[in-house]
Amino acid sequence: MMQITDAQQENKIWPLFRLGFRVFFLGGALFSAVAMFLWLLSLVGVNSLPGVTNPIWWHAHEMLFGFALAIVAGFVLTAMQTWTGIPGVKSWPLALVSLLWLLPRLSLPLWGELTTWIIALDLAWLLLIAGMLAQQVIAVKQWRNLFFVPLFLLFTLLNALSYYAASTYDWPLIERSFIATALALAALIAVMGGRVIPFFTARATKTPKVESLAWLEKLSLSSIWLSVAGWLLLPRIDAVNWLLALLLLVASVSHLIRLARWNSQLTLGTPLLWVLHLGYLFIPIGLAILAAALLKLGPSVSLASHWLTAGALGTVVLGMIARVSLGHSGRPLEIGRPVIVAFVLIILAGLIRSLLPMVAPALNSQAYHSSALAWIVAFGIYCWVYWPILTKPRIDGRPG
Repeated sequence: MMQITDAQQENKIWPLFRLGFRVFFLGGALFSAVAMFLWLLSLVGVNSLPGVTNPIWWHAHEMLFGFALAIVAGFVLTAMQTWTGIPGVKSWPLALVSLLWLLPRLSLPLWGELTTWIIALDLAWLLLIAGMLAQQVIAVKQWRNLFFVPLFLLFTLLNALSYYAASTYDWPLIERSFIATALALAALIAVMGGRVIPFFTARATKTPKVESLAWLEKLSLSSIWLSVAGWLLLPRIDAVNWLLALLLLVASVSHLIRLARWNSQLTLGTPLLWVLHLGYLFIPIGLAILAAALLKLGPSVSLASHWLTAGALGTVVLGMIARVSLGHSGRPLEIGRPVIVAFVLIILAGLIRSLLPMVAPALNSQAYHSSALAWIVAFGIYCWVYWPILTKPRIDGRPG
């Protein structure tokens, strides 16, 4: 039980900085809606990014390193407290790292992607997160969760590579760094999804938890992580492309089998579950289409990657932050109609952006615009509904 002195210390901290999920979920969601609005303005010819040399670079970079990694940071900083039993990062250290995240987001549209101090800040916040996670894991020698430390170092390197590619105007390298990042985020969703989606499903449907198959876990996770490494490091020649495409197809099939075992049919009446199952479905589809794109048998690589970003990332993130925000604020896992509407809209955003240009290329512009609008409204609804939840203390009086 929390002592009186602990409660007094907790009450001195603004609720937004009492645990990582609060500031990074709310900040990441709000930023994603604003960034998508600026991108939409840019698409229709409005100069909404006056300092940016390459608006396409900015859009891809900010949705991956600005939005997605903010959500990942909030999730891991929060989960690490549960995993290690050590109080999570809070108060001024959390405020500091969130400020280091925010400053590049605000500055990039005005000063651009070639500004040294912006690059330094944008790398520093990722390194600081890695250090915070390492400190907690090492303190309790819980080596299993040390995985997240090299993961954030990898994202730091990919971020640095994306800035270097922008400074040298090397578009093939820009595309390589961004798609490797998208694959790495999909792999992270696969790791965390395997931990929580079957558990959430069993708990909500009051059915036995589906036990994982060791061979399937090894095959699905190793193939997707090898795909990340292969996409980043291997040369682009035909023989290698065929090998990488085969690896992506193995990952696609194994993840589809993995999902098929998670009793998705039981989730139809539970929006907090079906949004995660449908979001995960984007991963095997995206991996297969990316393999086809690599072999020039289908859409462009950029279009294929949106199955993983606009599709899997957008949907799983919205579903996870909707659930985690309730659980960690002491509230029942119940949502109203507005959040269900947000779930439908984010799935439509992913489908419209990924599928419509494949089946009707003449409707590209309409796909970009309508998908962006659906995304903006979906995350706007989240911010509207969850603002009072994330900026007020837990309703049960506990810390966090």
